Amino acid sequence: MSADHYSQPTVLLVHGAWHGAWAWYKLVPELESRGWDVVTVDLPSVSAEAEQTAGMYDDARVIREKLAAIPGPVAVVAHSYGGIPATEAAAGADNVSRLIYLAAFQLEEGDSLANQSGGALPVGDTGTLPPNPEHREYFYNGVTDEDAAWAAERLVPQSIKSFGEPLTATAWKSVESRYIACELDNALPLAFQQGMAVRSGKTYQLPSGHSAFLSMPGRLAETIALAILD
Repeated sequence: MSADHYSQPTVLLVHGAWHGAWAWYKLVPELESRGWDVVTVDLPSVSAEAEQTAGMYDDARVIREKLAAIPGPVAVVAHSYGGIPATEAAAGADNVSRLIYLAAFQLEEGDSLANQSGGALPVGDTGTLPPNPEHREYFYNGVTDEDAAWAAERLVPQSIKSFGEPLTATAWKSVESRYIACELDNALPLAFQQGMAVRSGKTYQLPSGHSAFLSMPGRLAETIALAILD
């Protein structure tokens, strides 16, 4: 799929909990080979520090700073937890032209990840939560053993605070949004994704587990391009 390089948006990729910008290593070249400029961000709520206190609002601040540094329009692609700070940050940015949720939390103002998980997650101002020990099943089903092992070695604890801080703004109410649902997702079941996706203008589905950026990066790149231009 082609687009006018001088008018198309830059793609900003926002990772999910326990991950980092490293997660996009297969997707970035797929997007760039199709003519897209790509920027990534590392969220401060992901940290090996035991007393980590950065929360969702800190993540949103870092995303907002990235947006401010990008000239021209930006399409924000957010995965999983990343949908929450991206929703918060994009509401205050003038250059966001499209907000794309990839198996991500597309929530209402006042919602947090904790209150959407039925109280299964702890809430607090300090401390971290380690990644799910069943990450092969929940994060990386459909991913090769090699890539799953590579990713698992890089997982880092997530601040508890980030799960409890609620949205104060909802960018998808003022910015065109799209939802890419992963049909075989064990972390965010398809029905749960579809319940949030009704808030987006259009929904696309991939026959993928939670980490389509590792299992089918080429197909995901094509779907992202479609979600930006459609």
